[in-house]
Amino acid sequence: MSTKFRIPDRKTPFMFPPSMEDWLPEEHLAHFVVDIVSRLDLSDLRSSYSEQMRGQKAYDPGMMVSLIFYCLITGILSSRKMERATWESIPVRFITGDLHPDHDTIASFRNRMKDSLDKIFLKILLIAQEMGMLKLGTVSLDGTKMKANASKHKAFSYEYACKLEKQLKEELEQLLTLSEAVEEESEANKSELNIPEEIRRREDRLAVIEQAKAEIVRREKERYEKEKAEYEAKMEARESKERETGKKARGKAPVEPKEEISGKAQVNLTDEDSRIMPKGKGTFEQSYNAQAGVDVDSHMIVTEHVTQSSNDQEELKPALSELKELPEDLGNVEKVLCDAGYYSESNLKAVEEAGMEPYIPAGREKHNEPLKSRMEVAAPEPEAGAGVQERTAHRMKTEAGRKEYGKRKGTSEPVFGIIKKVMGYSSFMTRGLEKVQKEWTLVCIGYNLKRLFTLFNATKGVLSPVFKVIG
Repeated sequence: MSTKFRIPDRKTPFMFPPSMEDWLPEEHLAHFVVDIVSRLDLSDLRSSYSEQMRGQKAYDPGMMVSLIFYCLITGILSSRKMERATWESIPVRFITGDLHPDHDTIASFRNRMKDSLDKIFLKILLIAQEMGMLKLGTVSLDGTKMKANASKHKAFSYEYACKLEKQLKEELEQLLTLSEAVEEESEANKSELNIPEEIRRREDRLAVIEQAKAEIVRREKERYEKEKAEYEAKMEARESKERETGKKARGKAPVEPKEEISGKAQVNLTDEDSRIMPKGKGTFEQSYNAQAGVDVDSHMIVTEHVTQSSNDQEELKPALSELKELPEDLGNVEKVLCDAGYYSESNLKAVEEAGMEPYIPAGREKHNEPLKSRMEVAAPEPEAGAGVQERTAHRMKTEAGRKEYGKRKGTSEPVFGIIKKVMGYSSFMTRGLEKVQKEWTLVCIGYNLKRLFTLFNATKGVLSPVFKVIG
């Protein structure tokens, strides 16, 4: 055999260096994740294990959290793939210390850690602030549709449910009549159709349809009560304005909502909490609406929540509540950037009442804006006593306002792109709004760790000195 090639020796007793610290370069992501996790308070997780546990000892929570975070960042999403990675991936073997938890153990721990995720999310933001990578000032809010763990073909509309219910009841009557006739026939002439089984199948389907209809009725009742309250509030504001000015209010009056159940109202039999949402180009998908507030300078997610509404307009106020609850150490949010989907007078007022400046356009802006409109001189300052809509519209027309709002597209949209395309997380794996919310928090933690690692590498620092300072 030629000696010009380097031949692998697979029978060497030590395949890797004796110390696991030397398996990977010091600046590797696995080292970073382990170091960050070592600074988290996991006492709640550790105390959740009973002292009187029988059988084998449990795996250390710090190791399990590091394993899940690293795999999430690198696109290893399922517990079975994580188990396989403990054998096949050198970074994962370093993280686990060459231990190999099975997929059941990983899935069980993932469920166990859900109550600690909010604290971990916040702690990682504080670590980023201590490292000098995060200082709140301007936050961009946006949402993205994430596919639910359910098919849209398992959705029932109220109209179709009523139609199918009628059909099954008619078939059930026919089968019962046929059953009586068959009992009178001789054994030789009996039908080959398994009538009891056919009756049971239809009774089971009728029970499912009845449950689906009841859920649709409940949702429609909630929808009507909510829309009625909004209608009454708008009418009260309209009438109040007419009394103050002595003039008839401009524009169309609000339309009073109808109490009847819409035939298009749907419920999904696999995940009742998910909703049909527009996917783009006239297509629809069974989805949730995942929201994220992103710091403009660091591109780290600072607020997150999941909603069943495909409309973003109602999601600004929950995000503002989350922003106000952030620790003062992270800084103060001064400006909020949103697209036109969040625009409403009440939302603008809510932003100002929170002590922040809203940058929200009243309508969707056109691409390739003509030069003439771009060169137009900004409108004069609004008159004293002008409403929040007039003040915001003026702010959006100024050169500084345009420049500030221009940061939005380069902030939120890349975050969702990285989560979906780089991390490979384009659909939820759990079902039910509560579980999906925890899953989204976990995904946002994974993204923040990935982003923090990128920011840290951009400083061309060394891990140990920085962590000694913040430790």
